[in-house]
Amino acid sequence: MAQIICKNLTVGYKGIPCAKNINFTIEKGDYLCVTGENGSGKSTLVKTLLNLLKPISGELEFSDGLTQNSIGYLPQKSELQNDFPASVKEIVLSGFLGKKKVNAFYSFKEKKEVSQILDMLGILNLEKKAFSKLSGGQMQRVLLARALCACGGLLVLDEPVTGLDPVATVEMYELIKKLNEEQKISVIMISHDMDAVQKYAKNILKIGN
Repeated sequence: MAQIICKNLTVGYKGIPCAKNINFTIEKGDYLCVTGENGSGKSTLVKTLLNLLKPISGELEFSDGLTQNSIGYLPQKSELQNDFPASVKEIVLSGFLGKKKVNAFYSFKEKKEVSQILDMLGILNLEKKAFSKLSGGQMQRVLLARALCACGGLLVLDEPVTGLDPVATVEMYELIKKLNEEQKISVIMISHDMDAVQKYAKNILKIGN
C-alpha cells in the first residue's frame, strides 16, 4: 500500500504557484530524490508535505498508517540554530514532542529508544555533550536521530549534506542508505548533488522547468 499519493499537485505561497503538476507515489521502502533549480519549488513541496503550507490544487493523500504529523524531517542546515544550550540527548528527545500531549514527560521507553537510535547512528558516546560543541557532521547525525524519533515510516531530508566536508558527506549518505535498506524507512530527499542522486535514489522527481 502506498504511503503517499500525489496527483497533479500545485504548490506555492499565498495562492501563487511555484511548482505545478507534481505527480509521485511513495511505497514503503522507497527512496525518492527531488531535484530542480533554485526557486523551482522543492522546499515549498517539503513544506506542503509537512502541512506547513496548503496545496493550491491537486491531491495529496496519506495512507498505510502515515500522517503528516508522523514524518521525520531534517531541514536545511541554513535553517538551523547551532548554538542550542542543550545536550545531544535533549535535542534528540525533542523529536518525540509532536507525538505527545502538552507538558507530557518523556517516558523510559522513549529515552531507551533515543539511546538505541544514537547507537545505531554511531554517536551514543556524544549523548551528554553540548550540541553547540559538535562538528558539522556530528550535528547532522544528531538532527537525523531527532527526525527518526518523530518518524512513523518516512524521512524527509532537505539538502542533508549542505556544509559537510567530503568524508562527512559520504558518511551521511551511507547512513541514509542503511536506514532505507535495513530499517525499510522511506526517504524523500531534496538534493542538488546529482552524483549522489543517481547513486542512491530508487526514483527521481525533477520539478520546475
